[in-house]
Amino acid sequence: MLSNTYTASFGFLSFMLLICGLATVYSMSFNIGEFWSYFYLAHATSIANVEGQPHINDKDLEAIVVVEGLKHPTSMAFLGPNDFVVLEKKTGMVKRILNGTISEKPLLDVEVANEKERGMLGVAIPKNDNQSGGNFQKENDFLDNHLTYVFLYYTESSGKDGNDDCPLVNYCKEGTEPKGNRLYRYDLEQDKLANPKLLLDLPANPGSDHLGGAVVIGPDRNVYLTTGDGDSCSYHSCDKGVKDTVLNSQTANVESGNMPEGRGGILRITQDGLPVSEERQKGIFHEDGILSKYYAYGIRNSYGIDFDPLSGKLWDTENGPAFGDEINLVKPGFNSGWMKIQGIWPISNYTLLYPQRLVPPYSGYFVSDNDEFISGKGVDQKDLVDFQGQGKYSDPEFIWNMTVGVTALKFLDSNKLGEKYKNDMFVADYNNGNLYHFDLNTDRTKLVFNDGVTDRMVHSLQKEELDPILFGEGFDSVTDLEVGPDGYLYVVSYKQGKIFKIIPTSIK
Repeated sequence: MLSNTYTASFGFLSFMLLICGLATVYSMSFNIGEFWSYFYLAHATSIANVEGQPHINDKDLEAIVVVEGLKHPTSMAFLGPNDFVVLEKKTGMVKRILNGTISEKPLLDVEVANEKERGMLGVAIPKNDNQSGGNFQKENDFLDNHLTYVFLYYTESSGKDGNDDCPLVNYCKEGTEPKGNRLYRYDLEQDKLANPKLLLDLPANPGSDHLGGAVVIGPDRNVYLTTGDGDSCSYHSCDKGVKDTVLNSQTANVESGNMPEGRGGILRITQDGLPVSEERQKGIFHEDGILSKYYAYGIRNSYGIDFDPLSGKLWDTENGPAFGDEINLVKPGFNSGWMKIQGIWPISNYTLLYPQRLVPPYSGYFVSDNDEFISGKGVDQKDLVDFQGQGKYSDPEFIWNMTVGVTALKFLDSNKLGEKYKNDMFVADYNNGNLYHFDLNTDRTKLVFNDGVTDRMVHSLQKEELDPILFGEGFDSVTDLEVGPDGYLYVVSYKQGKIFKIIPTSIK
């Protein structure tokens, strides 16, 4: 039976931390000022990045630079052929890139809180086509008047850019707290974004990490947003359990926890910010309040969601603590299991909430102090919150035991890279700058693996183990993947400040 709180002898733990030298590793994270480089330093043991130009493992493909000179780009979305917007995390700017050139004036410049994982995070733009869909409240305006909506998710500052002063990830100095993590809808009016409409106002305090940030428009024309649980348990914030933290929540599978606030899940709303009707009632879990806007919960943090173009099913990536990065098939009402399960393993004590293990290599789920990996043994699910039977847990479809800082997920609904990649799944990571490729089975519910992956898991970060799924290397921290109107795959590199496009070598 898994307990709802995690308690142990703090004195013994402190001794172990001293013995292990964890404080040394821990102090390193203070010196990393970069967005996810701070976040993921505590998450993984990286394999060596490929220096210089990114490399695609298919000799018939290559990556070319579309634009460079961006400052910490997080996400991108297309307006049309050779015309897209890019978000800059720390500046709060939405920049337009037309034919490879950054427009002199940004479409939007708002004041953002940008400590740790806060900032200008996610963007989605509906396609102006003839798709129909119930719950699309503004369809006539959108199509008849040729309005272009741009949905933006960011941490709105209470002052200037970077006004928030957060010595710890779960504490900011009084008076510097952001207004909120907010989802807005804007109208594109020629060279600017105008008429902001606030759709979601989610809590931004007390923590500055685990905010999620991926935004997509579903085939039903509704808006889907990933949100994190709000606390990475860094800086010993969970040493005495989670009762006094934001993790003490029903959406983190704490039965007696606080009511949902919008954290730790995937939210779904109409393009006007309303709950979506589900089988004659608004919302899956409840008809009122923020719970009516949850599509999934039990998610530690996620930077990647996309819909399968063939099945219409939603998939996501999820970041584990020191182990268990995931790819999930997300059905309505999905419960990913956090804080009781991560990967296929039980969270049986609070040290497993830490973003790093207590002993080298600080990553991976291990048996005691030896180097053997635990195989999946099944987890008692009786303690999982199910919201009157509406929530349903299922195991991940793929796991990295040793975390890679998994980020974006995208289906390539195009044959421009060859028929063998058409409608396949591509996933990125931050720690190594890698791209991964996955085939799906006929009914599009499982990932299909060739030699080298036998249990839907890679156990280490050794290249020979990653090779069966490794598609590209050397992108130096990927925060988004998109498919352009031209059918090619675009890659956003946060650290390099570049956007790449993957193309056949034959058309260079």
